[in-house]
Amino acid sequence: MQAAPIPERTLGTARGCIGRVASVFLAYRRESTAREVREVDLTWVGVRGDRHASAQRAADARTPWHPKGCQIANTRHVSIVSLEECAELAASLGLPTITPDLLSANIACTAVAGLSSLSPSSRLQFPSGATIYVTDPNEPCRKAGRALAKAYNRSDLELAFPRIACGRRGVVGIVERQGWST
Repeated sequence: MQAAPIPERTLGTARGCIGRVASVFLAYRRESTAREVREVDLTWVGVRGDRHASAQRAADARTPWHPKGCQIANTRHVSIVSLEECAELAASLGLPTITPDLLSANIACTAVAGLSSLSPSSRLQFPSGATIYVTDPNEPCRKAGRALAKAYNRSDLELAFPRIACGRRGVVGIVERQGWST
């Protein structure tokens, strides 16, 4: 039995459609925020052209069991956020909005209930067949807090964001199957 085609811009799991891709982004080189683009190419090492695309990355505060700076496998090829969770965060921080570009997200989705609570090993699939294997919740960081502080001219956001965003920052994952996300 052949499955029905997945409509363009949807996001699905093995259980079916769970939401919609609202927008996609690239974070270039040293820029602290991302830029919205028409589509992203999901490759074996992440989003082609994105600053986080690589097979390895330097160990940091998120991996305290390794010496800081040593090379480890990159399990954070792609960052996915929910527009609904961004709106919740904005309200909690007293902001009019938090846009995915300020969080250096690669994919912003909508109508995905509990995106940040998806368990590691969940799979998110796009109409092209491209598949993201969720590795972890995206732990909030001061870098995103700094981008918000700069955008809203509020220095308190650098530390407030990581504290408030726990459990609402989206997920990260690796590319399990290459393809396009539009």
